[in-house]
Amino acid sequence: MISHVSPGHLTPASHQADEAAGRRNPGATPAGPGSGPGPRNGGGSATGPGTRGALGTPAGRAVVGLLIPVVLVIAWWAATAAGLFSPVQLPSPASVVSAGIDLAADGSLWHHIAISVQRVLLGFVMGGVLGLLIGSILGLSTWADALLAPLIGAIRAVPSLAWVPLLILWMGIGEDSKVTLIVIGAFFPIFTNVYAALKHVDPHLVEAGRAFGYHGLRLLRTIQLPAVVPSVFSGLRLALAQAWLFLVAAELIASSMGLGFLLTDSQNNGRTDRLILTIILLAVIGKITDAILGLVEQRAIRRWS
Repeated sequence: MISHVSPGHLTPASHQADEAAGRRNPGATPAGPGSGPGPRNGGGSATGPGTRGALGTPAGRAVVGLLIPVVLVIAWWAATAAGLFSPVQLPSPASVVSAGIDLAADGSLWHHIAISVQRVLLGFVMGGVLGLLIGSILGLSTWADALLAPLIGAIRAVPSLAWVPLLILWMGIGEDSKVTLIVIGAFFPIFTNVYAALKHVDPHLVEAGRAFGYHGLRLLRTIQLPAVVPSVFSGLRLALAQAWLFLVAAELIASSMGLGFLLTDSQNNGRTDRLILTIILLAVIGKITDAILGLVEQRAIRRWS
């Protein structure tokens, strides 16, 4: 076994070597932690205290994360001001803001946002619960894995738009078909992550749980799911992103409200300013929901992992 030597604690041989070096070169500084060819004023690595300070707090990371979007908006404004694009191809930032103000003034913007958020949250929750349940069953049962894994793998390969005509035929053009399509999109990421993670749970943990009398659902809830919490939340965050992606496809099903409808309606009417506004709103709202889920993930990992 190799004994641990704390930093800054030199062995007698090291002391002798340093004393000999000092006699040969009186101006030399004995070797030790922190010595070397680096800067004299405490700056050692590329990620120095200043960089760690800027990224060490959520506010600092948020400010740094805004740098690139601000640069892109400035470049966008410069390109439109210089006349590099026609207003139909790329309207100015001021035109996009004006379009947003107009939609907000008559209240339609808030209705579009509210109905889309409602659809995404419903589909995400239902798809997440199903993915967690079925992923747990297949991850824990060899028979269920053999029976269902090939079918689920085949269904996962079906493109989102391929479901639209079938859902219209089965469920009509109401909310049920739209939410069901989002459920399909949200299901597979969480299912895949939970299924794969449960397959790789440490068997010693499972045996220890069984030794304490845990079996079935109690074993899953007490031992196995806490062991895969990071994978579960990775799947949930992917599922939430997928839910927003499937939203646009869902709102192609005879919608009259929602951000997906606003997107296609703006395209049909040649309103590029509203089209870009919708894309920005989808990005911003999607990021906000992901950040909220990230906060829940941090608390869950601190509690269960």
